[in-house]
Amino acid sequence: MKRRQVLGAALAIAMGATLSPVAAQTYPERPVTLVVPFAAGGSTDLVARTIAQKMSTILGQQVLVDNKGGAGGNLGASFVAKAPADGYTILMGTIATHALVASLYAKPPFDPVKDFAPIAWLVTVPNVLTVNKDYPAQNVQELIARLKEKPGEEVYSSSGNGTPLHLSGELFKSLAGVDMVHVPYQGSGPALVDAVSGAVPINFDNLPSSTEFIRSGALRALAVTTKTRAANFPDIPTMEEAGVPGYETNTWNAFFAPAGTPPEVIATLNRVANEAIGDAAVKARLAEVGATTVGGTPEELAAHVQSEITRWRPVIEKSGARIE
Repeated sequence: MKRRQVLGAALAIAMGATLSPVAAQTYPERPVTLVVPFAAGGSTDLVARTIAQKMSTILGQQVLVDNKGGAGGNLGASFVAKAPADGYTILMGTIATHALVASLYAKPPFDPVKDFAPIAWLVTVPNVLTVNKDYPAQNVQELIARLKEKPGEEVYSSSGNGTPLHLSGELFKSLAGVDMVHVPYQGSGPALVDAVSGAVPINFDNLPSSTEFIRSGALRALAVTTKTRAANFPDIPTMEEAGVPGYETNTWNAFFAPAGTPPEVIATLNRVANEAIGDAAVKARLAEVGATTVGGTPEELAAHVQSEITRWRPVIEKSGARIE
């Protein structure tokens, strides 16, 4: 009996060893949850839903978007960092969750490098400075003049504390020599509601989520924050062209899984993500709202995260922004 038990145990171990790659080959066997760490209606949500729809078709399983907004993207990111490392819960990461958090927070809620497995870099996105259609300033210089006349009296909105949009506003204040009060929201969607209504008329946002409001005339775009103009809005000047030398910010989106996710699963998600953003219809839809597709390997995304952490550290220090 002992010999049979030993042989049985050895056989079970051998079978278990062969089951792991088989399980990886059959992934996914159920829907995949894509956590968007911001409220519905914003740029990250728009990009995520566009890509997730195509990925669902390719995978043969639904990729379900789950909005977990709050704390500048950190609530959703923390949720994914602690999720099972099986590929069924992944994150729509951003510059906020994987670059800014390293320098902006006194005690970061997670390690953007150690707690995640990179999957694929998806898109880059310009940011945009807008004002409500009834706001007096017609351009950046008129806005600066108004802010200097009323220091600390005007307010601007962003998608939340610690987001690239918050820092876009702080960098503008620093370089333009003006003062205004930051009003953080739980995502771009809620911030846009008050920007359109005029309750908080100055807004820094990702271009994709503001696109339709700019086109309809509900918001007036004063400048994009990138070095070059946005292809879908060639008439909007860059911040430098508008008279703020040295100004440049943008954002990006990428997929991440919890650290320890099997390499075979990461490879599958990377392949499907690249195929999805390479689809002509998906690429065209993203281009309509100003998002430029990137793609690439997990290793390339890992290198990008490291370079972004390094690039943003002095910007954050110079701005004086800090979250305890």
